[in-house]
Amino acid sequence: MYLLLKYVHILSSVLLVGTGFGTAYYMFFANRGRDVAAQAEVARLVVRADWWFTTPAGIVQPLTGLWMAHLAGWPLSTPWIAWSLALYVLTGALWLPVVVLQMRMARMAAQAAHGGQPLPAAYGRCARWWEALGYPAFVAMLVVFWLMVAKPS
Repeated sequence: MYLLLKYVHILSSVLLVGTGFGTAYYMFFANRGRDVAAQAEVARLVVRADWWFTTPAGIVQPLTGLWMAHLAGWPLSTPWIAWSLALYVLTGALWLPVVVLQMRMARMAAQAAHGGQPLPAAYGRCARWWEALGYPAFVAMLVVFWLMVAKPS
C-alpha cells in the first residue's frame, strides 16, 4: 500500500507543479505578446487546466502524503513533514487568489477579444498580482520537493 501511495503521490506532485509551471509559462509569454485573442485563449485554457489537473492533484497530494506518514509511523511534528505541510498551506493560500485572478483575466480577455478592443488596465493589474503571487508559490513547492527527497532532520 505504501508504494502505491508513494507512486500516486509522486505522479500527482508532477502533475501539480508541472501543470502549474507549464500554464504559468504560457500565460506569462502570452501576456507579453499583446495579442488579445491569444491572451484570451491562453487564459481560458489556463483556467481549465487548473480545474482539470491542478485542483485534483492539489487534493491528492496531502491525502496521500498524510496517509504515507501514518503508514510509516512518522509523526506530523517530524521537522521535514511539518515544514512541508506549512509550505503546502502557504502555497495554497497564494494559489487560491491566483485562480480568481486567472478567471478574471480570462473573462476580461475574452470580452476584449470578442469586441475587438484592447485589454482594460485592470487586466494588467491582475497580471502583475498573478505573477507576484505565483513566484513565491512556485519556490515554496520547490522547497517542498527538496524536503520530500532529502528528509532533513
